[in-house]
Amino acid sequence: MLVTLGAAFARPMIGLAQQPQATPPPDVHEHVSVTAQLLTPTRETSGTAWLPQATPMYGVHRPWRGWDLRLNGVVFLQATYEPGDRHRTGGASTRQGGSINWGMFMARRNLGGGRVGVRTMFSAEPWTVPGCGSLNYLATGEVCDGDTIHDRQQPHDLFMELAVDYDRLLHGAWRWQVYAGAAGEPALGPPGYPHRVSAMANPIGPMTHHWLDSTHVAFGVVTVGVNNQRWKAELSAFNGRAPDEGRVALDLGALDSVAGRISFLPTDRLALQVSVARLRDATTEFPVRSDPANRFTASAVYHVPLGLRGIWATTLAYGANHSRDIVSGAILETTTAAALLETSVTVSDRHTVFGRGEVGAMPAHHLHAHEYSRSVLAVGKLQVGYVRHWRATKGLVPGIGGTFSLSLLPPALAPRYAGRVAPGFGVFLSLRPARHAM
Repeated sequence: MLVTLGAAFARPMIGLAQQPQATPPPDVHEHVSVTAQLLTPTRETSGTAWLPQATPMYGVHRPWRGWDLRLNGVVFLQATYEPGDRHRTGGASTRQGGSINWGMFMARRNLGGGRVGVRTMFSAEPWTVPGCGSLNYLATGEVCDGDTIHDRQQPHDLFMELAVDYDRLLHGAWRWQVYAGAAGEPALGPPGYPHRVSAMANPIGPMTHHWLDSTHVAFGVVTVGVNNQRWKAELSAFNGRAPDEGRVALDLGALDSVAGRISFLPTDRLALQVSVARLRDATTEFPVRSDPANRFTASAVYHVPLGLRGIWATTLAYGANHSRDIVSGAILETTTAAALLETSVTVSDRHTVFGRGEVGAMPAHHLHAHEYSRSVLAVGKLQVGYVRHWRATKGLVPGIGGTFSLSLLPPALAPRYAGRVAPGFGVFLSLRPARHAM
């Protein structure tokens, strides 16, 4: 799908203002008109979250009958190896191949004195990620085969976003906005990791995902907010239950969770946010049943342009959860926290080096260490990787890369991972749309 649409869109365009565009540099797909930038500012990303204004735009783009149309996405074909595993249920393999992928289509136009948008996002991971998810030491969350998932990144659902938004002038420089969807992202946490430039080249999801941005796919969400060029305040009501293991259906439910977020762009290179929520997580009778939880997050995203076609993107994020879990018939009330530092440097659209460091306090039962079921264990993870990109062909950029990680474990978990430092290796091919010239 991405290749076909990319080829269809990747031809010279005339901007919405109907002015001829300059010839783009050889490795840049196309220019974005001033009018298109006003319709879809570069700070806008997943859901209603903000990135810095100095964010490069990727994907294919064209105007059509008053609409600003955009298509973006990525496909990874990867092989992962995590040696030393002694505890996966059923002796599951420590080697795995598969594809991490997603595609997004957005359309926006002026309407009734404001701007209306349609947003969709899909993933083929229900079919391209085997078993209960991609191998990923210390990753937890959601359910599969009647149990909670651990040491794997769960597959994304077929429908990741099906939403509409509308905004218009309120007073002076202030605007109001409403965002609603059968699938979408509430005003909670930093932008979801698939959308962060600091994580864009990395096929491995962060283990801190479920402290920070696990709600980036919520099946039922309504958000209202006000903003100017620098500030944004939002409130969301959403279905806080995580998706079930049926990955091709819309798991619609009551809007039983609430969240609020304040975002601030002090400069064009920096985006800050703080958010709080009371949310209902996925529930399962084995081995854990969860009551509603409280979450707090704070993050800073910093982008530094490097020449005409490079960028250094960094995300620093913190999250804390307070929850009451019922474990083996007993109530376990915990407050846990995690932090992430993630960075990526791209030079001349040819070479990308990325890294991630994470620490967290994880309830033992999340990793199925039930012998320590009432304990909270300190864990950490370090990861580095590299991608070599080639020239864009029909608007698509192929690449090849590799990753190496070290999971850092407390003594209680060492026997389960064959040591206190558990390595992981991966190689991958990638395909993504080219970067726009601004």
